[in-house]
This record gives sequence, structure tokens and C-alpha cells, in this order.
Amino acid sequence: MPDVSLFAAFLLTVLVLELTPGPNMAWLALLSARKGRWAGLFAVAGVALGLGTVGLAAALGVTAFIARNDMMFHALQIAGTGFMLYLAIEAWRESGESSPARMETGHAADFRRGFIINLLNPKAGLFFTALLPNYLDESRALAPQIALLTLTSVLIATAIHLALVFAGERAGHWLESGPASRLIRKGFAILLALIAVWLFAATRHG
Repeated sequence: MPDVSLFAAFLLTVLVLELTPGPNMAWLALLSARKGRWAGLFAVAGVALGLGTVGLAAALGVTAFIARNDMMFHALQIAGTGFMLYLAIEAWRESGESSPARMETGHAADFRRGFIINLLNPKAGLFFTALLPNYLDESRALAPQIALLTLTSVLIATAIHLALVFAGERAGHWLESGPASRLIRKGFAILLALIAVWLFAATRHG
């Protein structure tokens, strides 16, 4: 176990970061509103696996290596931003889609997309590489602390994402019947694109 005060500070930091609007929040809310609870739950599972994978990569020194290599980090930025923009364009094109068959399929794809969003998210890599080490007690074994903090951050993120899924599903029922449903969905797609661009700018080297 890390120091109790450090662990409490870490919990607060993760909670604040996860409540800050980002690609996961916007995409999960939009997905659940459009396709329902199960699509959101599969996506949350993919997000959790993606975050856990990035945390493991950070523990093995992979993300630190990428962060020090400008070319690799820039490539990761472009790939992550490009994928988010692809999802935003897809959401825009499908903003008028209401076919039940379309809405009920593709859960495996939702899982993959949740995984890829976080695997290609440079902000997640920077969190585990630059921020998490600040909450380690160097007088104790580091590996168990890293594992605990990584698991804790994933669990907190997952809890918030699940709340978003259920809220998004409830909002979806209103969107289906609301007079401005198509306009609101297009607004979510635009928001997703703006967050992708913001994330690229916020994590840019130099």
C-alpha cells in the first residue's frame, strides 16, 4: 500500500480528471443515447481495457519511451486525433439513423472503439507516465503501488463511465422523440470533433 495521504490525494486527482470533459465522456454519452445501454456497456469495457493496457505499458516504461521520442509521440497524437475525428464524422452521418437493426448491432465494434480510443490517447499515457509517479512512496515496493494506483484509476474511470452510459440511455429516449433530436445529435458530433482537436493541442510537445 502507498502512503495513506498520498493515496487519498491520488483518489481526488483521478476523480477531478475523470470528471473533466474528454473524449471518453463525449463519445460514451453520444453512443449510449444513440444505441442504448448495451452498446455503452461494451464500450465501457473496451475503455477499461484500453486504460489498463496503457497503465501496464507505462509500468514497463513503454509510454515514457514514446513520450521522449518526438516522432513517435507525434504519430500517436495524429492517430488518436484522427480516430476521434473519424468517430465524430460517423456520428454526424448517422445522426438521423433510427433503424432498430442498426442500433442493436455492432457491440463488438463498440468494444474495439473504446479500446482504441484509449490506446491511442496520449493524455492517458502522460497521466500514467508523468502524474502517477508523484503519488508513489519510494520507501516502499514500487510495483505493488503502481498496480494498485493503476487499478484504482481504471475503477474510478469505469464507475463514472457507467453513470454516463445510463444517463445517456435515458437521454436517448428523449432524443428519439424530441423535435430537435437530429440537431442535438449533430451537436454531440461537433463536440466530439472539438474535443479531439483540443486533446491534440493540449498534449502537443513544446
